[in-house]
Amino acid sequence: MRTRLRRIVVAAVALLTAATGTLPATAADRPDDRSRKEHPSAGGLSAVIRYTEYGIPHILARDYADLGFGTGWAQAADQVCTVADGFVTVRGERSRFFGPDAATDFSLSSAARNLSSDLYFRGVRDTGTVERLLTRPAPAGPSRTAKELMRGYAAGYNAWLRQNRITDPTCKGAAWVRPITTLDVAARGYALAVLGGQGRAVDGITAAQPPTPGSSTPSGAAPDPGRTARAAGELFAADSAGMGSNAVAFGGSTTANGRGLLLGNPHYPWQGGRRFWQSQQTIPGRLDVSGASLLGTPTVSIGHNAHVAWSHTVATGVTLNLHQLTLDPADPTVHLVDGRPERMTKRSVTVAVKGGTPVTRTQWWTRYGPVVTGLGSGLPLPWTTTTAYALNDPNSTNLRASDTALGFGTARSTADVLGSLRRTQGLPWVNTIAADSSGHTVFTQSQVLPRITDELAQRCSTPLGRATYPASGVAVLDGSRGDCALGRDGDAVEPGIFGPASLPTLRNAPYAENSNDSAWLANADRPLTGYQRVFGTIDTARSLRTRGALQDVAALADRRGLSVRDLQRLQYANRVPAADLAAADAAKACAALPGGTATGSGGQAVDVSGACRVLAAWDHKADTGSRGALLFDRFWRRFPTAQQWKVPFSVADPVGTPRKLNTDAPGFATALADAVAELRAANIPLDSPLGENQFVVRGGKRIPVPGGTESLGVWNKVEAVWNPAGGGYTEVTTGSSYMQAVGWDGGRCPVARTLLTYSQSSNPDSRHYDDQTRLFSGEKWVTSRFCEKDILSSPALRVVRVGDYR
Repeated sequence: MRTRLRRIVVAAVALLTAATGTLPATAADRPDDRSRKEHPSAGGLSAVIRYTEYGIPHILARDYADLGFGTGWAQAADQVCTVADGFVTVRGERSRFFGPDAATDFSLSSAARNLSSDLYFRGVRDTGTVERLLTRPAPAGPSRTAKELMRGYAAGYNAWLRQNRITDPTCKGAAWVRPITTLDVAARGYALAVLGGQGRAVDGITAAQPPTPGSSTPSGAAPDPGRTARAAGELFAADSAGMGSNAVAFGGSTTANGRGLLLGNPHYPWQGGRRFWQSQQTIPGRLDVSGASLLGTPTVSIGHNAHVAWSHTVATGVTLNLHQLTLDPADPTVHLVDGRPERMTKRSVTVAVKGGTPVTRTQWWTRYGPVVTGLGSGLPLPWTTTTAYALNDPNSTNLRASDTALGFGTARSTADVLGSLRRTQGLPWVNTIAADSSGHTVFTQSQVLPRITDELAQRCSTPLGRATYPASGVAVLDGSRGDCALGRDGDAVEPGIFGPASLPTLRNAPYAENSNDSAWLANADRPLTGYQRVFGTIDTARSLRTRGALQDVAALADRRGLSVRDLQRLQYANRVPAADLAAADAAKACAALPGGTATGSGGQAVDVSGACRVLAAWDHKADTGSRGALLFDRFWRRFPTAQQWKVPFSVADPVGTPRKLNTDAPGFATALADAVAELRAANIPLDSPLGENQFVVRGGKRIPVPGGTESLGVWNKVEAVWNPAGGGYTEVTTGSSYMQAVGWDGGRCPVARTLLTYSQSSNPDSRHYDDQTRLFSGEKWVTSRFCEKDILSSPALRVVRVGDYR
């Protein structure tokens, strides 16, 4: 039976290869009648999907429309409810199906409630924003190939819905699971593109209304510059949106065989529409790429092919700016530019509401973008009789990410990766780190950012902008001056953004690493400088995660002789940098407390003597068996950051400072007492192994989870929900997601190990609901099956030929 199955697969591969070989690339990409008739399915699209261990699909197609079809089909099979929920969002229909006041899951915008989400996305739909972007010629708009992928994805998703029964209880029988269109797929890509810009400000865009006569806001109610600058700094921290990442590329001078190595460790949500999904996509002779896609998208976002591996990290570049408008005293919907009045554009948007009458609201748009009255609750931007604020988001014209990803998928070197970024300029909010089989490395902050130069900010910032820009990179420009326009770089794909020559890039360093700090220390020995403030900071303190990562990867690079196995060990080292700096001193200071007691924040005396012994004995790791990790974590969260260190940050030693725990700080003993009291109240022993109190529940069973939080600096990052009544950290919200360790040994197949921590399917009835999660718990990996011989030799091989049968 196994031999017969493999013969069938080999025949299918041969058929597809032969069909592709008979067509020139340009003809194969063209969806004309002749090429469609060559497909056996009635609807014209089909693919072969070979499933291997852990439900990983290897999608084989003969052109890009078919590849999109197979991808849409396979994603629906694993994640139909989550994917369908996202399409409800981008259609502006959440209020219709789930009610206007229900909270969103924040996957595709920052909208707090369904109504504001719908008002924004319905407005995008009503104004034909995405349709216009689809008609722009490449490279400013998406290529024909990218659009064929989108078309195929929609057809494959719809075919799965027609031909299968939904078993996931989340959406079984739900009216909101409906067929989709190419426009829906493109709209989802648009939502991801503006996630850091307009998507961050949805509530402020949809709530913005001019002051009414007789009750207008006084002109003196302007934002406080200092307070706004601090709020902007917190809001635009790289990991503030619940996403982050680590990645490191090692060059040939550090490896055992002179070839490159890449370890990717993105930290993305474990639930909802920003989950990754793993696959291999193959068009014989044209594309062969393996990795992870964001749900609802048809391309591989992070992955590898036979020659190159890459990953992304959330970057520090600020993907929006504000223009402060000077208003006509007689009409707050008219603003002045060089003394001439310009009337705002009024957009009325109507949203259907479950169990109620439709809701209509007005949005106001300007030459710069929408008027916004806040960026979250902590950063109000009031619309007064004299002033309003408009938001510029350069990614609101960016539908190019699919082409960037396709360029990565066909790259043969890190130079080709950079070439794709130069041509398409499609990545909105991430850095790229890559290595290739020839031993080259690259780090680049090739983001689509507003072209805010330091000179422009100096010349055109308002008083508010003079506070926010240095503190956070958020520029607030004088919108009343035409000479404050953002301008154009000669190598930029469109006006108002930086061209490739301006982007921080590090080529062929022994290692290139990023953990969501700025580009400055991608390599501690080769710092990057000279870039504009909007990209991030220079000569500033790094996070503990960055510091720990730089220590570890620099030590590996110095050791040399590296292999994929070293990457695997690094991923699961679970070293706690905060502990190496502070745990021993904390244990000593604890033991020195009079009577072994400390006073908690409520004034109560707490016996902490047991904690001293636990901290002294702890291995400074966040393994599931580590005793003391939980105690230190709860203590460290309570110890005020501003009080933690005696030796402050020094630019001369950015990796080693700040350091030396300040046990004399008033918050030290209080934090220790509160942590001990909290664990005792929850009946959790102070020396409880981490995995007994950091876990997820799948199928009614606990699965211990290794790793640690951002404040601890652990590479293998997990952010979990603290529920002491339920046993501790009882669910992971974000953290290590699609992990890959990739290298080459001189053969035709890359050496790759992968893991999707939360598994392929969110359907609790699926066999792939928690299988990789259990591997993550045991700190294990999946051996990638990239080459045909490896796919065909899988003991779990299952072949499905899918088509648009009607």
